[in-house]
Amino acid sequence: MIIQPRDVGWIEVICGPMFSGKTEELIRRLKRAQYARQNLQIFKPKIDDRYDAESIVSHSKQALPSYPVADVGEMREQLDAHVEVIGIDEVQFFDLDVIEFCNEMAQKQCRVIVAGLDQDYRAEPFGPMPQLLAAAEYVTKLHAICVKCGNPAHRSYRLATNPQQVLVGSDERYEARCRRCFAQGYSEQLSNEEA
Repeated sequence: MIIQPRDVGWIEVICGPMFSGKTEELIRRLKRAQYARQNLQIFKPKIDDRYDAESIVSHSKQALPSYPVADVGEMREQLDAHVEVIGIDEVQFFDLDVIEFCNEMAQKQCRVIVAGLDQDYRAEPFGPMPQLLAAAEYVTKLHAICVKCGNPAHRSYRLATNPQQVLVGSDERYEARCRRCFAQGYSEQLSNEEA
């Protein structure tokens, strides 16, 4: 449980692999802020239009309306002067400007809640997440269930070989896997590429 001090802002990061419930947890926290009648705004990257172009939507179809933005500049343009809580989904798709934005808003006494992948499909740090994790007062790391063995999954395994770091998709392109099953799949992909 996060204790909410008065007259101070902070950053909360919700991270983990695909299918771990990051957006669902973000929606839960934002709905609680709504119940408390706090002024909130929600942002998402325009490139994430998997379920709805203008809402953040979890894999279980929970949703909240949001502002789809291409970059932090557009986020600033949409910002309400009286905002108290800011939610950002799929934060890994934004450039490093999002770090300064989150720190600035926390300094202005906003509660900033971001959700996103902490690792890309190669299990390497993804976009601004390392710096956001370092700057955050509160970090929640979620886990999925490995589709191969049922153990806790910490990685997002890409089913198709594609060298692009950003490839928006869902269960048709990715699986949640544990460390062992991720490594086995990655080795198999490399073997197939060499053949």
